[in-house]
Amino acid sequence: MRIRDKKIKAIIIGASSGIGCELAKILARNGYEVGLVARRIDLLLSLQKEIKGKTYLKQIDISNPSKAIPEIESLILEMGNIDLVVLNAGVGFINSELDWKKDKETIDVNVSGFCSIANVFMKNFLLKGKGHLVGISSIAALRGSGVYSASKAFVSNYLEGLRHKAVKEKKQIIVTDIKPGFVDTDMAKGKVFWMTPAKKCAELIYKVIQKKKYHAYITSRWRLIAWLLKCMPRFIYDRLF
Repeated sequence: MRIRDKKIKAIIIGASSGIGCELAKILARNGYEVGLVARRIDLLLSLQKEIKGKTYLKQIDISNPSKAIPEIESLILEMGNIDLVVLNAGVGFINSELDWKKDKETIDVNVSGFCSIANVFMKNFLLKGKGHLVGISSIAALRGSGVYSASKAFVSNYLEGLRHKAVKEKKQIIVTDIKPGFVDTDMAKGKVFWMTPAKKCAELIYKVIQKKKYHAYITSRWRLIAWLLKCMPRFIYDRLF
């Protein structure tokens, strides 16, 4: 259902491409005013031209929290009341050679960057007493497979901690953990197993947002893989992955 009676405002961190870009278009079509945040300003400007509704632009690199936090706070002030935040920015590498530079970039974005920005928005929602924070984790969070999976496990556990805090403080704050499988984006690195187009993934995430769910696998069939991963004995996991 389209939102017509009031202006609902959302911010997407990592809106320049992939899931974030497609989700921004969906939110705008459904009446949201959207804050578009990413490192690549050229892609943000291109996206802004595609969206007919009101948008706000901020070029921010979340891997540098000391600079990113004031920029995010500035965007919140510019937009006013924020109803929804989607933390979609992330990086990942196939790093079999254990290149520390790649691991550090993953930690800087997926852990330090994610945590610092989620912290800002959660404080904002706690002050208001309501809001919806959505974090994009991954099916990879369920078992250890390098720094990327470890970083996404951090995302999921941190989101659970924020949800617990909201419940303890009796605030009307929804914290949603989205765990996609393989999505057809630049990060997919050629994987083809149950690959989901970014547009379809964004559409499913929007449905999860509408239903105010706490957790979802995208697509839902990855729930089976999640169950298998959780139950799989270590010696089998070591042989298969």
